[in-house]
Amino acid sequence: MDAAQLVRLRTTINENIRVQAGGARPVAYIDIGNALSDTNSRQNHVIFARRGCGKSLLLHTSAEKVDSSTKIVSINCEDFKRHSFPNVLIEILDGLLSDLEAEVHGYFWLGPKSKARKLMKRLRANLEKLRGQSDSQIADVRRSDTDETKATVSTGAQAKVAPSSLNFKSDLSSLAKTEVETKYSESRSKIEELDKWLPQLKKTLRQFFDLRPEIKSVYLHIDDFYHLLREDQPLVMDYIHRMCKGLPVFFKVATLRHVSTLYAERSGQPLGAQERNDYLPVDIDFTLENFTHTVNQNRKIFAEFERQAGLERGAIQSLFKGAGFERLVLAGGGVPRDCLSLFLTVLDRSQPPNGDGRIGKDEVRLSSRSNFERRIADLKEDCGRAEQLILIKGVYVLRQLYIDKKSNILMVSEEALQKDDQLRALLYRLMDYRIIHSAGTALTHKSQPGTYHAFAIDIGCYAHMRKLQSRFVEIDLSENTAREKMRSAPIFDISLFYALWDQAPADAEQAITTEDTAAEGEVEDTAVDDTTE
Repeated sequence: MDAAQLVRLRTTINENIRVQAGGARPVAYIDIGNALSDTNSRQNHVIFARRGCGKSLLLHTSAEKVDSSTKIVSINCEDFKRHSFPNVLIEILDGLLSDLEAEVHGYFWLGPKSKARKLMKRLRANLEKLRGQSDSQIADVRRSDTDETKATVSTGAQAKVAPSSLNFKSDLSSLAKTEVETKYSESRSKIEELDKWLPQLKKTLRQFFDLRPEIKSVYLHIDDFYHLLREDQPLVMDYIHRMCKGLPVFFKVATLRHVSTLYAERSGQPLGAQERNDYLPVDIDFTLENFTHTVNQNRKIFAEFERQAGLERGAIQSLFKGAGFERLVLAGGGVPRDCLSLFLTVLDRSQPPNGDGRIGKDEVRLSSRSNFERRIADLKEDCGRAEQLILIKGVYVLRQLYIDKKSNILMVSEEALQKDDQLRALLYRLMDYRIIHSAGTALTHKSQPGTYHAFAIDIGCYAHMRKLQSRFVEIDLSENTAREKMRSAPIFDISLFYALWDQAPADAEQAITTEDTAAEGEVEDTAVDDTTE
């Protein structure tokens, strides 16, 4: 591939690595099953996947594929991530009414379309008035086994937790949805006002379909739902579900599974939408459990970028040597956007005079740390300060545990996951942030009874550390024997995990950075995964 082709390929990837308005036309969504047809059907759906797996691209492609009888209304919750509830719900409703109002063209001052537009304008004016009122909301968050912690959400205040006081059993319970309740004041609250308006809102939506009979349904695309405050999510879902019920209006919500609470009980009352009962899940995640399948899917995605850049078929694959592409997918956790981003980094590293122009396992290893740092940045962007401290401390402790066990795979008992809500919450949350990866489920162990879930720690946590040379067993998930080897992998030692948690430094992020900086001068030396290409 010549220099001009490389520039064209880099430009194509840079412009398409994220779907955004005003950007380049996105590459085609590579369907991993029936995700596109399911999303286009007249049913409520929630699309689950980690960051970078194509949730936004699926919604974008779905909007292009539906026929003219379906109206798409798109909302991105990242725009409202710092808004308090119920203002975030007001923004969603205003976006819906604004788009529908534009579809109702009244040609006469007193015609039915004109009346409908006036009604929508009046509803939107009421929403604007309600949005401007001071919040009466007070969140009272009660965590089990801890002293009562109060925070006024309307002021944006966050609970202050000293890093040194982070106790696993008490503080991590804030991550388990069943441990958290939020009580809202009932006196003159905005949510009560919105509840009063719901019948009128549904009447207006019915009127819209009467006036525009050619429009048979409305799809409400709500992207990045996980950006909303965790305690607010079931309240938002509850209202949206009630609004859509009985109408040809269907929600399509895209979010992270373990960072979302779509259904919960608040003060003894069920709120939200239940999976299977109120919506169907669409799982488009790229996991490491079926590594061959994930590699093949990423090859198809890279081939689509190759085609869009006007390159010959196989041009990208010619840039790799040995098991370079498989290692790229492993370092990316199978997530397409991470793989593409890392590809751009290692592409530069492989060019002369640093390399021979081809990407092998070693080039990926040398860049894996930067990929890990981006994931920590994503975690910090999504979480409040108190939650960040807990999760980053979890990253530090888990990395120490894997290093202590001298293995990139640990087997966690399914029984332990069922019994320990806090441990399960931590592992699944860090799985959503691609710090650890699911490598296998329902596995048996050669030396212990029961069934196990195999978790692989991200290679960016260890591959640059020279001190692990010859002392760290890395199970290569690209090998056919990987599943059998995992049955002999070390078992997750819960007692050691608790001990490491208690011994962890006050500033876990600083400790991680210090360790990685110390290892930075070693990355040019042979590391744990060197092989002859």
